[in-house]
Amino acid sequence: MIRMASLDRAQTLAIEHAARRKTPVETIALTRAEGRRLAQPVRAALSQPPASVSAMDGYAVRFLDMQPGARLQVVGESRAGAPFEGAIAPGQAVRVFTGAWTPAGADHVLIQEDAQRNGDTLIVASPQGAPGSIRRRGRDFSEGDELIPSGFMMTPGAIALAAAGNAAVLDVHARPVIAVLSTGDELTPVGRTPLRGQIINSIAPALCALIERWGGSALELETARDEEGDVRQRLSTPCDLVVSIGGASVGDYDIVRPAFAAEGYEPIFEKVAVKPGKPTWFSARPDRLALGLPGNPAAAMVTAQLFLRPVIVAMTGGHEPRPPAAHAVLQGDLPAAGGREELLRAVMSSDAEGRLHVRPADDQDSSLLNPFLVADALIRRQPGQQAAKDGDIVEILRLL
Repeated sequence: MIRMASLDRAQTLAIEHAARRKTPVETIALTRAEGRRLAQPVRAALSQPPASVSAMDGYAVRFLDMQPGARLQVVGESRAGAPFEGAIAPGQAVRVFTGAWTPAGADHVLIQEDAQRNGDTLIVASPQGAPGSIRRRGRDFSEGDELIPSGFMMTPGAIALAAAGNAAVLDVHARPVIAVLSTGDELTPVGRTPLRGQIINSIAPALCALIERWGGSALELETARDEEGDVRQRLSTPCDLVVSIGGASVGDYDIVRPAFAAEGYEPIFEKVAVKPGKPTWFSARPDRLALGLPGNPAAAMVTAQLFLRPVIVAMTGGHEPRPPAAHAVLQGDLPAAGGREELLRAVMSSDAEGRLHVRPADDQDSSLLNPFLVADALIRRQPGQQAAKDGDIVEILRLL
């Protein structure tokens, strides 16, 4: 067990434990696959296109016959779903439409704007630079090709690709059931009028939405009171991972970690040297994992990106679970960093040359949610890093 882990070390430990607890594999219909992570790659059962097809309306011809003024005999027609049977000989042409199979012997499509037709006679009306306007068989993919790798989260585009490869069903990892446990006498559910001294529980609904986006199945538990017994009672709910919010600092009523310990959870790390997010902790027992996030809403949102998403990705067999890193041009100035790694909410943009820029939010207080309305990145600052000025290059983590 580590008392205070660096961000990188804490992420590695959480990912390693999650990867050893991959969820079972299940087979589902392609139509239900959005947001599911593949347990097996998708391979093409056929080639796409299955034959060479015309990219334009016109005539399938031999390019050698394309001298301006040449006369060709139109010997048939090919349209989508009704290809021309047979091959073309020198001096022949076949009328084709976009998407239709081109006949054997054809290596060019003379588009109809470059042709004149009189009955069954076709005249080449314009010079042709090179063979073209044919999409060759297998241009997109060939039978047996790996279309989508294992570990990929299915998107509408991936579903379209799998469908084109004739994959009607997919093997995917089951969604891990993730219980969200809020603690604190001061919390009241959204929709109710807070009593004196209470605040709305704003972070639990957001975490449930993120869990669903990242491939889990969210289960919001009733808020536990500041009593160890009440927390322990909530932990009896079956799940793969418990995400606890708040109650993990050093106050008199921070009883969450003792409650988890009493239920058999062994601590992996107790704190993380990062701002915001120092109270983040991670524990495990044989049948499930537990991740503790800070009670401050913004700190919980940041640490969810840093830890909850990687854990879900690892549990469902995904690759590269850490938030993607990049570099950007800083807009504005930053003071020197403190003794902990710092993550600043920020907004990305691009200039005319395509360079990535990033501007930090004016107020980085860990209680504020308003900056998340537009924030799409975190500026990463190492402990003790010197002040940065407008135009400097800074490291960023993209919010997903």
